[in-house]
Amino acid sequence: MNINGLSAIVTGGGSGLGEATARELTARGARVAILDLGRSQGGEVAASLGGVFVEADVTSGEQVTRAVADAAAAHGGVHLLINCAGIATAERTVGRDGPASLDVFTRTVGINLIGTFNAIRVAAAEMVRNEPTEDGERGAIVNTASVAAFEGQIGQAAYSASKGGVVGMTLPVARDLARHGVRNNTIAPGLFLTPMLLGLPEEAREALGNVTPFPARLGKPEEYAQLACAIIENPMINGETIRLDGALRLQPR
Repeated sequence: MNINGLSAIVTGGGSGLGEATARELTARGARVAILDLGRSQGGEVAASLGGVFVEADVTSGEQVTRAVADAAAAHGGVHLLINCAGIATAERTVGRDGPASLDVFTRTVGINLIGTFNAIRVAAAEMVRNEPTEDGERGAIVNTASVAAFEGQIGQAAYSASKGGVVGMTLPVARDLARHGVRNNTIAPGLFLTPMLLGLPEEAREALGNVTPFPARLGKPEEYAQLACAIIENPMINGETIRLDGALRLQPR
């Protein structure tokens, strides 16, 4: 799809991978709506892009339905959805104080997996109303998983399960939406310079970057954004999970 002139929703667009993607989409001519929590920087980012901010918790069906409707009304429909909203948690299955918290596991899966599907189902319902392109396309979706979906480390049971679920639903959702001309793909990033890692000391960030074979550094959010746009623009990429990790394979710890 030619991004210029399309309407996009970016969940988690107030920072990190989502913000970088929102900026890249805008630079390519898209009209962007940022869907994020009220306490995020989503409003400020949207204002800087000339876009709109729609507040919602991705785990709420009601809030996401309302936010997507508002974005569609503001920009004349929805053509693109990029799911970047998510959290990272770490907790051993059995720790010093006993079993892992079920609440933490549930919350992680709720935001990362259920929240992703929630945004997909509502945005896709808007996309199927679009007039098809010459290729028959009506929309494109890009989700965010993680290399932890494949090589989860110690303490990552909840996070890996949530991201593994995103990978697992990528193909069936693509098949569900194929008759409507809506594509669904997923990016599985390695170690990226996101707000979570920016909070670490520089020495720690360098150490993490050095475990990536090449380039031996942390990934840049702009590189995620470039791949998201490439997926949108190439109509033959569908039902696929693409690792974006510099040949990184996570070790147990």
